[in-house]
Amino acid sequence: MRLTRTINYILKHPLNKKHQLSALLRFVKWQFISRICPYPVIVPFAEKSKLILKKGLTGATGNHYCGLHEFEDMAFVLHFLKTDDTFVDVGANVGSYTLLGAVETGAKTISFEPVPATFNILQQNCAINNVTKKVKLYNLALGSKKGTVKFTRTLDTVNHIATSTEQDTVEVPIDTADNALDNENPALVKIDVEGYETEVLAGMQRILDNAGLKAIILELNGSGTRYGYNEDLIHTNLLQQGFKPYSYNPFIRQLTELKNMGI
Repeated sequence: MRLTRTINYILKHPLNKKHQLSALLRFVKWQFISRICPYPVIVPFAEKSKLILKKGLTGATGNHYCGLHEFEDMAFVLHFLKTDDTFVDVGANVGSYTLLGAVETGAKTISFEPVPATFNILQQNCAINNVTKKVKLYNLALGSKKGTVKFTRTLDTVNHIATSTEQDTVEVPIDTADNALDNENPALVKIDVEGYETEVLAGMQRILDNAGLKAIILELNGSGTRYGYNEDLIHTNLLQQGFKPYSYNPFIRQLTELKNMGI
């Protein structure tokens, strides 16, 4: 079933519509290589970047299969950012969005990834792309207050702040975005924290109030319920901050206002 879902995703991806066979060949080739090669592999990503692949990095391999794994959101980053902008990537994972910001657009990029092993790959991706001086990388979780939290560490793109029943965790430092980004005024913030968005936003009130912040990319999938949060309130609170929800069509570079955040 998982294999079928992956193949269907590859075939239906907007960037593969005219290149389905080559996309499937990339998938098959990687399945073979990942089983016989114990070392990471470096592949092209977007137009200028390179990305480290290894077995288990599903977000990175999705980019390899499809060009831009999260097509609309990633394309928005590419089309929106300018070289004099600051981009903040909260929940950077191995750095796909970070590379889009720093390498592809040339924007100043600040990234947060709390899981040490994942952070190590993020650092490597920045190093092989020669942007270590262009980016600021923090091995840090973001929330509403400073302290430490336990984080899952074996779930790749869906690692998250652990609940009391979850095992195989790692303790990591946590701080607010307002503290960590002191004197920074981002034009774009991307937040992908698997349900902890309510806490992250609560800790970035200075940034939200700054007129220089033009857009926020949020992934809301109902995961906030694991912490007892109602994600509908995020929509309400952001409306009060002056933000509105939009979808983005990369092919015609058009934003369309939505009635809600699609929760």
